[in-house]
Amino acid sequence: MVMYFTQVYLWTTLLATVLTWAIFHVSNRRKKTTKLADTAAKEKRDGGPDVIIVGAGVGGSALAYALAKDGRRVHVIERDMSEPVRMMGEFMQPGGRLMLANLGLQDCLEEIDAQKAPGLALYKDGNKALIPFPMEDKNFPYEPTGRSFHNGRFVQRLRQKASSLPNVQLEEGTVKSLIKVKGVVKGVTYKNSAGEEINAFAPLTVVCDGCYSNLRRSAIDNKEEVLSNFVGFVVKNSRLEDPHSMHLTFAKPLPCVLYQITSDEVRVAAELPADNIPSIANGEMVNFLKKTLAPQIPETGKLREIFLKGVDEGLQEVKVHATMSMSAKPSDKKGVIVLGDAFNMRHPIVASGMMVALSDVLIIRNLLRSLPNIGNAKKVSELIKSFYIIRKPMAATVNTLADVFSNVLVATTDEAKEGMRQGCFNYMCSGGYRTNGMMAILGGMNPRPLTLALHLVDITLFSMGQLLSPFPSPRRFWHSLRIFGLALQMLGAHVVDEGFKEMLIPTNAAAYRRNYMAVASDC
Repeated sequence: MVMYFTQVYLWTTLLATVLTWAIFHVSNRRKKTTKLADTAAKEKRDGGPDVIIVGAGVGGSALAYALAKDGRRVHVIERDMSEPVRMMGEFMQPGGRLMLANLGLQDCLEEIDAQKAPGLALYKDGNKALIPFPMEDKNFPYEPTGRSFHNGRFVQRLRQKASSLPNVQLEEGTVKSLIKVKGVVKGVTYKNSAGEEINAFAPLTVVCDGCYSNLRRSAIDNKEEVLSNFVGFVVKNSRLEDPHSMHLTFAKPLPCVLYQITSDEVRVAAELPADNIPSIANGEMVNFLKKTLAPQIPETGKLREIFLKGVDEGLQEVKVHATMSMSAKPSDKKGVIVLGDAFNMRHPIVASGMMVALSDVLIIRNLLRSLPNIGNAKKVSELIKSFYIIRKPMAATVNTLADVFSNVLVATTDEAKEGMRQGCFNYMCSGGYRTNGMMAILGGMNPRPLTLALHLVDITLFSMGQLLSPFPSPRRFWHSLRIFGLALQMLGAHVVDEGFKEMLIPTNAAAYRRNYMAVASDC
């Protein structure tokens, strides 16, 4: 009997302890949530920021400036305010320059020794073609040329422009997490440069902290895929004979590009398989570049000479950067938007990531202009939903082109794939509507997914025809059918991913062109 009462007593005590802890824990959570909500409301009343932006790269800085120009109070938190040193984001397509102008930021390309780039130079198996952006495109209202430059210098100019506005607070700090109150994002927790942990509140938080974002998974369910790697280095005191073209070599197994980023510096970027990166430390990289890649770089235009000069000088500023792809999936969280590489990535071979980010910034700026009170979470949420649709013409066009082009450029022993690779080169170099059409799409001058899809069909038929020429043997006929199957597979994947309506019905593309492809009167 004594043992029975002892067990009852022990179990009762344990149950009471657990219940007490649970009640205390729930009560504390409620108090904390209430306190956070009260603090957020108080900061709003006391003149706190309207928007918190995490990351002051291209997208974050451009958005801060655009929103501040509209009278919003903006708090930007950037992990490292020193000038970035990176090899991506060094080319601005003509369409990106138009977006930049419509945001009032076109002067950020000045005073950084940016180089004018009117087109591409393509090289394959000893053949060369210069293919410019279409100069007389009446549908494109801006100068149809790109710009190449040091990414870090451009980012610093954008930061300076944003911080010049009195309603922008640009602060160095590391954001640890999003603050959520009853399922709505109310701000962020971050450590400032002094190491203090601070809660910052705003009605809207924008996550724009790049491809390695540590906040992405708190806001969206996007998963990145590593495709390959780029090894890049800068060749100092060098100038190409044609410094105004981006020089793309159809090397084997993967492409290599050279372009002028300042008046006396050349960027070299060579793509490598994801699972095979030669070691820089033990000399494998130098050996690979000299013996495998250099013989494929054309001697014309000092390309090979400058390439080898950079290798011999010790690969100055050498970097290896993973190329990643990530579909843009909408967030179902209220009070937060994810932008830039934290939201949507594609293969960098088309050099259009900044253009998509600036297009997204322009769309968000225009949508938020219609809201006098950015604190209305329901209306902001509705606008964000429309943002995911409005961005599709530009984003879907670039995403599809990047994926298809990067796959086609891979050299293999597969006769069908090599037939498509050769057909793509010949199509781009054939002139007329084919070259002009593809260059307008590449340059962001014609962001229409349906037009791109039609060109891809044309490239496929063109490649099949070349493979069947001069005699359509059974083997050639079989491989031509395989080319058609490969094309359907690549295009079909994006129709599924981006949406049938967004890809193949031109209504949204026409609306995008009407609203975002004109030079704004207040630029």
